[in-house]
Amino acid sequence: MGETAPSEDRENTMATPAPDTEPAAAREPEAPTPARGGAEAPRTGTGDSNIKDHERWQRFAGGEDPPETHRPGRWRALGRALRRAARSEWTLAGLCSVLLALAMTWPLARHLTERIPHDTGDPLLLTYILGWVGHVLRENPTGIWDTNSFWPLDDAYLFTDTLMGYAPAALLITSPTSALVVYNVLYIGTFALAFLGAYALLRQLGARVAGSAVAAAAFAYAPWKLGQAGHLQVLSSGGIVLALAMLARGHGYSLRGGFKPERQRPGWILAGWLTALWQFSIGAGLGIPFVYLLLGIGVVVGLHWLAKRPRLRWQTLAANGIGGSVFTLGVLWIADKHAVVARAYPEALRDVEYISWFSPTWQSFIIAPEESRVWGAAHEAARAELTWAPEQALLVGFTLFALAVAGLIWSCWTGWQRVWLALGAAVVFAVAMGPNFLDDGSWAWALLYEYAPGWDAIRTPGRLAIYLTLILAVLAAGTLTRIADEADYVAHRARIDKRLKVKAPKRVHALLFLPIGLVLWEGLTVAPYMEVPEAPVDMSELEGPVLFLPAGGGDTRVQYWSIDGFPEVANGVAAFTPDEQAGIRSMSMGFPSEDAVDALREAGIETVVVLPGSLPGSDWAGLDTEAEPFGVEVERTETALIYDLNAD
Repeated sequence: MGETAPSEDRENTMATPAPDTEPAAAREPEAPTPARGGAEAPRTGTGDSNIKDHERWQRFAGGEDPPETHRPGRWRALGRALRRAARSEWTLAGLCSVLLALAMTWPLARHLTERIPHDTGDPLLLTYILGWVGHVLRENPTGIWDTNSFWPLDDAYLFTDTLMGYAPAALLITSPTSALVVYNVLYIGTFALAFLGAYALLRQLGARVAGSAVAAAAFAYAPWKLGQAGHLQVLSSGGIVLALAMLARGHGYSLRGGFKPERQRPGWILAGWLTALWQFSIGAGLGIPFVYLLLGIGVVVGLHWLAKRPRLRWQTLAANGIGGSVFTLGVLWIADKHAVVARAYPEALRDVEYISWFSPTWQSFIIAPEESRVWGAAHEAARAELTWAPEQALLVGFTLFALAVAGLIWSCWTGWQRVWLALGAAVVFAVAMGPNFLDDGSWAWALLYEYAPGWDAIRTPGRLAIYLTLILAVLAAGTLTRIADEADYVAHRARIDKRLKVKAPKRVHALLFLPIGLVLWEGLTVAPYMEVPEAPVDMSELEGPVLFLPAGGGDTRVQYWSIDGFPEVANGVAAFTPDEQAGIRSMSMGFPSEDAVDALREAGIETVVVLPGSLPGSDWAGLDTEAEPFGVEVERTETALIYDLNAD
């Protein structure tokens, strides 16, 4: 079968498909059977009368009722509209995406108020960030940059990904428990949006339903994401594919249909730009590469326009001008804030050796993380050879890989499209390896690191696996779509009377959904859902600034607890350790000695809280919990020691 498909089955559209009972004549007036190679079969007769005869035959053969001669009442029309909406492809796709996300993350939905995915490290930090955003937007929006943690440092909100795009949800947070609920709902939602966004993009590009569903599942539940379950900002990739789908739809573009001027939709273009800005505002780690992707697409589209001069509506140009300007200004504003932090805290910059430690190796993309239920144990020996397995085990999925390789050879996409997709995958692979690629990445990642603004802020190049997964998903969807097209072609060719367009039986198309089972099987996790520790003290009653000991990696718990009242705390965990924070930790090493108490007082610390249960194995393991320093009031509870350094 050729590269081109029957016009209805292979036409690229994100519109709601008509029900199967809708007669073909209502959608496609011309004869539907394509010749092998993609050319349409010749029409029977010429002129309007012959077309009308053909339509009558399609209507008669399809069993269509004659059109109503009177206009239905308002309530009847509303009822019909609601029924159509309930049966629409996009309602069903949205519902399936949510149900699938709930199932793949179960039983988290049963424990929204008490557990958190993966671990109590970064997830608690991100929960705290959400809590801070909600609190400060209600109380003092201009003070968002200076958090209560990392006292007394400025711009601490920018020390890690900001999750600013989740501000509407963050406004619902009023306590640590509500923050946990919001985080968990967003966590589940990231998978749902990734599936729905990828499905929308693939449908817009021209893939059939089964191919789009399987590929979307492969994108949303790729095995490498299991190792990133503690990083909400990495899982939040749905905005990327959704923005691309909106922009493609707004411009009337698909891989199978090319550019269709009559399908330009300025509203979708504007929505695409705003969605792209929302995606960037969640975090710069995924946002920076996304900006460069959009820039690259813009250059290609611009060159194509100069060469071909396709007809563009003024509304399309206006939507791009307005949306692109808002996107650019928003990105520059956020980037400028991060640049201020980079200048103020030189220790935040990552050198090549540091990045190399976290970068993938040649084998990384076929090694599963330990959280993988299917492949985790089998790949344990391979992970042992990695320097930092949580960021280097990047298996995209063997099912996806097999379908994508098949799609390079046999697909609904054209030969040149497959070549460009293969080149794109190769480029992403090279850049994602960072300094571990050929010649230390000197002609791939290193070029971006040296010359592309913002690229030096990316600590883990391997997270670009998201784009490799997306490209492979497009290739995989092409494979399954080609099979569906062939099945319909065979079914139609087998008919004696070919005037009525037919498809392969539904049970045949249902078989094309079978790979989704393998995809989801590879996406199963063994990672636990951890119980969140309760605060050992009443945080809202503490007189700040407060220092919790031991300090370090466990500070994420302190930040989470501080949602209760947001007292100033010197503790904090981020992508780097500020020198001033390291200095305060150093002062506290001898606590509660007189010298340590005096140094902390001079630094401005009012209260020190010691957690005896966390001291073993820490740098403060030898801390004397029985000592009563002179001039310090000590309150002892079952879980904490509270030192008031300025009691007198």
